[in-house]
Amino acid sequence: MSVHVIRVPDLGEGIAEVELVAWHVQPGDAIAEDQGLADVMTDKASVEIPSPVAGKVIALGGEVGQMLAVGSELIRIELEGSAGASTPAPASMTERATTVATAPKAAEPKPAAEAKPVAASKPAAAAKPAVASIAAPVPRAAAGTRPIASPAVRARAWELGVDLKTVAATGMAGRITRADLEAQAARAGARSGQATRGVAPASDATEAIKIVGLRRRIAQKMQESKRRIPHYTYVEELDVTEIEGLRAHLNAKWRDSRARLTLLPFLVRAVVLAVRDFPMVNARFDDEAGVLTRHSAVHVGIATQTPAGLVVPVLRDAQAHDLWSSAAEIARLAESARSGKAVRDELTGSTITITSLGKLGGIVSTPVINHPEVAIVGVNRVALRPAVRDGGIVPRQLMNLSSSFDHRVVDGADAAAFIQRVRELVERPATLFVE
Repeated sequence: MSVHVIRVPDLGEGIAEVELVAWHVQPGDAIAEDQGLADVMTDKASVEIPSPVAGKVIALGGEVGQMLAVGSELIRIELEGSAGASTPAPASMTERATTVATAPKAAEPKPAAEAKPVAASKPAAAAKPAVASIAAPVPRAAAGTRPIASPAVRARAWELGVDLKTVAATGMAGRITRADLEAQAARAGARSGQATRGVAPASDATEAIKIVGLRRRIAQKMQESKRRIPHYTYVEELDVTEIEGLRAHLNAKWRDSRARLTLLPFLVRAVVLAVRDFPMVNARFDDEAGVLTRHSAVHVGIATQTPAGLVVPVLRDAQAHDLWSSAAEIARLAESARSGKAVRDELTGSTITITSLGKLGGIVSTPVINHPEVAIVGVNRVALRPAVRDGGIVPRQLMNLSSSFDHRVVDGADAAAFIQRVRELVERPATLFVE
């Protein structure tokens, strides 16, 4: 049969490997040209890999969550209309690699060159012994002998509590396949169910969820940040009554011709101005090289919740934006991130991050720094609360900023003074527009 090998493509400069996030096909599936085969991820950008040919899937190159090197085999496809014996394909390239070593040399297809279709170098007659050895179950391992199985199958057997010596093998040379193991586990489960019929089921239901794709990248990023950075968190209360009044007035005046303003563009403006007095917080720290890089431009990361998890698109050159252009760009970036269309350049290069949970913001939080940055400003929710003004108690709209700093390069006094400067600008909104 003619086999087409698709390899992991080069998705960009400096990318050596990708994570396999999802399969859209399985062995045995008939596929059309340009049909999506799999999703892979590099950094926080997900890419779908289509098929350049039509045919039938005969083997997959890895499991979801696995890291694959650029140029490695992703999938094998039997070309549409090719002739040959319908030999069952192994479930994955890993299993194929372990089983084919014991098969006759003539039973192995020639490796593909440059992902072009190649013809299998085996006569149909020569393949028959291998087919027979796959189809015929091998007796269970004799006492004192070690069953033949791949590490993945052994790990799965341990999870299921199945003794591999009790499993009848159908793989080449008596190898236990994943299908053999699952069949034995199903039979054991059925017997267990019959034995315990009439007994109330246990209430401890569990679900094993593999952490892959964006969720795994987020986990790695958070772990790296907490492992490397000694966080110092500072919380300050802000009176946002005046700025909320200004925001409502501007929205009412320009509602038909300009983007709606949230509190976020005002906070971005306050951060931009405060950074001028405290440049140490607008920086990235390469702790391996021992180099702190301070930036004159303010590239603000806007932490954004998406269906797939938290991502941080970047409002570049925030100092060059007015309130409305900042609001429009923040809205565009958020929509791009939530729809999964944000590109690499929109998700990298921030110098300081603002994070907010909006109405869910709570009273206090402890935000995790977006490594390798050195500061993150956390916004909590606005609430109408009593406050003392001019000796009396009056209702005011109050909000806390819960911000974290890298204590290796930002002293506590500087961190507190920076947030106090942000507070001063926000509580006196006219100063946001006086330079």
